[in-house]
This record gives sequence, structure tokens and C-alpha cells, in this order.
Amino acid sequence: MYSELHEECGVFGIYENSRTDVATSAYFALYALQHRGQESCGIAVNDDGVINCHKNVGLVPDVFNRDVLESLGQGNMAVGHCRYSTTGNGSVVNAQPLVVRHCKGTMALAHNGNLVNAPDLRRQLEMNGAIFHTTNDSEVISYIITRERLLSPSIEEAVAKAMYTLKGAYSLIVMSPKKLIAARDPNGFRPLCVGKTENGYAFASESCAFDSIGAQFLRDVEPGEIVVAEDGELKSIRTHCGGRSSFCVFEYVYFARPDSVVEGVSVHEARQRAGRILYREHPIEADVVIGVP
Repeated sequence: MYSELHEECGVFGIYENSRTDVATSAYFALYALQHRGQESCGIAVNDDGVINCHKNVGLVPDVFNRDVLESLGQGNMAVGHCRYSTTGNGSVVNAQPLVVRHCKGTMALAHNGNLVNAPDLRRQLEMNGAIFHTTNDSEVISYIITRERLLSPSIEEAVAKAMYTLKGAYSLIVMSPKKLIAARDPNGFRPLCVGKTENGYAFASESCAFDSIGAQFLRDVEPGEIVVAEDGELKSIRTHCGGRSSFCVFEYVYFARPDSVVEGVSVHEARQRAGRILYREHPIEADVVIGVP
């Protein structure tokens, strides 16, 4: 049984140059992204290649208290995810981040979006012996990346190769033992952006997550771009860039938080302008104009 659509999840990743309390930073960022998903949430912390993860069904303040955050320990990287709430398949097994362990190291993955070819890929993988523990397409992505990693010299090359196979919407944050990677599908369906912390970098679905941890919003990840944080620096891989962008307008209408900046545009201002355009097209005396998806 395949899962229902879960397109509007929130993802977050942080890379610091030294060992620190990245779990708390991820907590505050996920709290800021809570509007993107209220079904489940999780945080994975990387401490010198050892990844410790906690996830469960519920809101961020319910899943994470001080004791849980302290049990995750300190590290220099963390990945967080909050999952969109819908009926069906609301068990903890579908919560993210997904943590995958294989012969070339451990990987944690958080995904926002939906693959249009996920059922076909899942079937192919199962026929080759893959065993799935969830009903979401994020696990399909993790299998494809892991398969490419076994044949690639680096995790970023594995992600780049996997993107030739993945079709649909995906904003990914991938954490390896030493690198934090953000990748956005070539159409740029879902948002993903880069921020600068005091001692490192962060990736998030929306810029409001950076405000919650005192980070500076730098820019959006471009459609098709892979951004790698390693050794205190950012590297951009643009192999899949240059195609036609098809950003989802519902981010401005409904999904995104008003104080976020998405694709270089203030969400609040975009909604105000949409109301003005609506009035010019259909003038009527009204006190308030609201979007009703």
C-alpha cells in the first residue's frame, strides 16, 4: 500500500565548524517550520560520523523536550524534518529523517516533495531484493542515492547521479559522516534555501527557520542545484541546472509562512499584491480579501 501525498513537509539542516548543540538549533528551526507539517517530526545529529536520531508522531514541542534533546548529544551537523498532516499512514515508521547505514558510511535524509515515478522505482528495487520499512517515497530516494554511492567516489556525486533517475518534486537534505548536502529538483517545485550561521551554514524549506536560530538568509538553492557544506565552505554543483522552472504558486498562496522570503519574494507582500490584482480584475466593495484554497 503506497502512501498519500505529503508534499508540503519542512526540512532543515545545519553544519557547524565545531561540535556544538546543533539539536537545539534544529528544534527551533522545526518549530518555525511547524506550519509545513504537524503529523510527525524528527532530528538526526551527527557527532564525528556517528548519527543519533529521534523521531515520533506529534508536534515538535511534544516530540522533543529538554531530556530528548540532551540525549541526542552534541555534534557539528544535524538534519530535521516535520511531516505534512493528512489521513492515513500516520505511524512513526513514516517519520523522518531516514537513517541509512551501509558499507560506505551512514546517511540521514530529509525530503519535501513527491516523486511521480516512485511506484515504478519502488517496484524495480523490490524486484532486485530491496526491503522497504516505510510507505513513503523518501525511502525510495534513499535507496537510489545509496545504490549510486556504492559506485561513486563521493556522496555528492551519488546525489547528482540519482537525480537522473528521480522524477518529480524533491527538496532534499542529505547528511553523510562529513558533509551536509542540499539538493533541489531541476524544476524547483518546492522551496529550499541557504543561510549563514555564526560558525557555519544551514539549509531550510523557508527562510523563517533561519530567523529562529539567528542565521542570515543568503539565497535560494537554484532548481537542479546541489549545495555541499564541507570543511567550513560551500560548494555548488550545477549539473542539473538550466531547465525550465515550475515553482508551485501555492507556496505564496497557502503553504509558506508570511514572514518567509521564497524565490526572492516576500510571501506577505506577494499575498498583498495578489489581493490587489484580484481587485483590479473583479472590483467589489470589501473589507478583507483572503485566499481560500
